Amino acid sequence: MEKDISKNNISSDTVPESLWMASSAKTNYPALRNDIKVDVAIVGGGITGITSAYMLKKEGFNVAVIEADRIIQGTTGHTTAKITSQHGLIYNKIKNYMGEEKARQYADANETAIGIISDLVEQEKIDCDFHEEPAYVYTLMDSYVQQIADEANTAAGLGIKSTFIENVPLPFKVKGAVKFDGQARFHPRKYLLALAKKVDGEGSSIFEHTRVVDINKGSPCVLVTNQGKKVTADNIVIASHFPCFDGMGFYFARMYPERSYALALKVKEKFSGGMYITAEDPGRSLRSQEYEGGELIIVGGEHHKTAHGTSFHKHYENLLEFANKHYDVQELLYRWSTQDYTTLDKIPYVGRLTSKTPNIYVATGFRKWGMTNSTVSAMILKDLILKGRNPWIEVYDPSRFVLNPSITSFVSINADVAAKLVSGKLKIVPEEIDVKKDEALIVDIDGNKMGVYRDNKEQLHVVDTTCTHMGCELKWNDAEKSWDCPCHGSRFTYEGEIIEGPAINELQHDYKEKNKIDPNIV
Repeated sequence: MEKDISKNNISSDTVPESLWMASSAKTNYPALRNDIKVDVAIVGGGITGITSAYMLKKEGFNVAVIEADRIIQGTTGHTTAKITSQHGLIYNKIKNYMGEEKARQYADANETAIGIISDLVEQEKIDCDFHEEPAYVYTLMDSYVQQIADEANTAAGLGIKSTFIENVPLPFKVKGAVKFDGQARFHPRKYLLALAKKVDGEGSSIFEHTRVVDINKGSPCVLVTNQGKKVTADNIVIASHFPCFDGMGFYFARMYPERSYALALKVKEKFSGGMYITAEDPGRSLRSQEYEGGELIIVGGEHHKTAHGTSFHKHYENLLEFANKHYDVQELLYRWSTQDYTTLDKIPYVGRLTSKTPNIYVATGFRKWGMTNSTVSAMILKDLILKGRNPWIEVYDPSRFVLNPSITSFVSINADVAAKLVSGKLKIVPEEIDVKKDEALIVDIDGNKMGVYRDNKEQLHVVDTTCTHMGCELKWNDAEKSWDCPCHGSRFTYEGEIIEGPAINELQHDYKEKNKIDPNIV
């Protein structure tokens, strides 16, 4: 008998788990226990950090990857893993507001990245379910058809194998789509775990459970960890998703965080092949993935600003409702969410952190398109460290300024951030309140606002809900059981531990002590 899956079958008391994490080996690299000196220190063990380390080691550098948790476990371990230069309807916008040359740089960089990943899979003989497939941006709305046609023409003019088509091989009709040939998909953890093995050893190292809490600028630079250990390095690459060190670059004011969601499902039908995403909201993406001799489809979308909204669990339900509408869903196996940052002009910041930090580099703001952009970042940073230049640096340069209409909306977003900074502090909350099982509330305890969560074992967890990055009031995420910051995207467990930065201090869970606020700007 076929299993009946409805949108109400996603239990809110189950812990989300990504397909990639569940179907790959765990890592067990040591924490840093002694002071060390290396040529290049890389902060962050996601796809950017691991790929950068691999490339730099190949060039003869001794590198150290320093990861606050476990490598390839953050955003990289919770992606939809599409290796594509098709980043929504981006090329026409870049051409219009930055010029054709920079649009060509962006296209060339990301098309090159696809080839680099393909070459590494072959050269290193990596079994990671790598498959070349076309990618599509499609629309269900008449108002988007011309934009899609324009995108197809612009991308083709930039050298991408791009065409406008009226139909796609999906079980529903569309108004039109732009198709990019020569794209790919893979299992990101299998790919990166293989590269990580090539990094560790012969004078280079990977350290897990080691959080960088400060950087002393200079030549050389010195990283300081949460255990007080020091890493001296001639060059530093900050690949920690959101920069763990700002250096007066004010990255917190030039990016905003968004969350998105994914389901991995068994369906009765054979998937048609290809990778798909809508041009319009609410976003929906589709791709397939090999699994235990069969096939799953991955349905993604439902992006929103971090900690903005009411029931975050509803986003999973919406995706399952979409899947049920178009496929005969047999079983929901995995669900997960992820977070990424969007820059002022929607192009990542890759290069020197600031003009005053010539040997500190950054890669951030991938806007959910990190598989190719991270590989581009590794190539750019390798070239800057080796020879001080790269052919794509102009379009990615963190110091760039572009007069773009999207900046107007970004100002509105940051005004909202300012409101979130104080709004939580001004709410009047009851002094005594009953917290039900699997419920979280913000309550007043001895004049202090505290977040209270009662778990499924009836245990109470109390934390100070002031974000330790810049003091915004945290909001409960019912889908992930976490306290999330609506300003800059820091996230904490219900016990106060850091899930992801930019925060570098945990939440206090002693009523008598307040959180230590440290934006780590200078």
